[in-house]
Amino acid sequence: MPSTPSAPHVGARRRAACLAELAHGTERFHGPRREDCPWCGSRDLRTRFTASDPLQGRPGTFTVDRCETCAHVFQNPRLTPEGMAFHFRYAQPGPARVRRTRRRLRATARVMLPYGEPEGWLDVGTGNADFPAAARAFFPYTAFDGLDPSPRVLKAAEAERLDEAYVGRLTTPAVTGRLRARYDVVSLLHQLHRSPDPRADLHAALGLLRPGGRILIELPDPTSLFAPFLGRWWLPHTQPRHLHLIPPANLRAELERHGCRILRTDRLHAPYDLSVATTLLLAHLLPCPDAPWRPLPPTEAQRALRAALSAATAPLTVAAAAADHALAPLLRHTGFSNTYRVIAQAPYRPRT
Repeated sequence: MPSTPSAPHVGARRRAACLAELAHGTERFHGPRREDCPWCGSRDLRTRFTASDPLQGRPGTFTVDRCETCAHVFQNPRLTPEGMAFHFRYAQPGPARVRRTRRRLRATARVMLPYGEPEGWLDVGTGNADFPAAARAFFPYTAFDGLDPSPRVLKAAEAERLDEAYVGRLTTPAVTGRLRARYDVVSLLHQLHRSPDPRADLHAALGLLRPGGRILIELPDPTSLFAPFLGRWWLPHTQPRHLHLIPPANLRAELERHGCRILRTDRLHAPYDLSVATTLLLAHLLPCPDAPWRPLPPTEAQRALRAALSAATAPLTVAAAAADHALAPLLRHTGFSNTYRVIAQAPYRPRT
């Protein structure tokens, strides 16, 4: 359940390194602003909001735009590779990361049962391989491999949660070149919205499928009514990490453009909207005083005051979480559903 974070202790060396980087300014962390939509090319853009990092108060402000033609939502201007490296290097643990429970992971795996037992399955962005570990209950004879940019994937293989592990990204030629046309299933669960170029990642993922293989994708739905209602406090809008939010119609059209056949589209609802929005708002009002980008560490009095205020506001997040779970069965069938799933089948023959 989300709650406001306790203040972590930041080492002096880490603080000094961060402040040294910030001394050169943050302008280099942002590329030029786009005047057209990165998905459809339309110039009919509207700003949804401009805000700082709502959870950790990282330096800089971030703008999220929406294309009025295709409904694609994206960070504009986008972080440069240098900016992304900075923000991930100094990210602090936070409560707004919604963990997918084993039950939800098993439910995702279960939808693949009608398509038979695959021989090989690659889970992209697998991390600790929680999804392959849950999916083995339904596909015990499938070889599950994992791809992730962090070395966690290697530890997952050592723990026998994966058959093979690869460190890298979908667009890393040295990695994915070895895996071309190798898998019956490729899963991208909540991955494309974090990619600087989701279309390139999608194309690369399709290249890893055998003819007739299937791709399983889950993403937050930017057409959810929670998006304009909660604005900057809606979890998928959280900056600076979420770069693109792709509407279901856009994703289906892109898959069909590559010759894929849409097998299934589901509207889903993860119970996080109100609780995470409450957490983000409280974290904004009660910012963590000990972060590597703050020149001075907090005093003991400041720590004690923040802990007391966090405890006093905890019932708000508890009530919001209870409301999320109570409303979830109803919202799944309305415009407030916040997630969608697409299963598509790659063509048996390359398109000519």
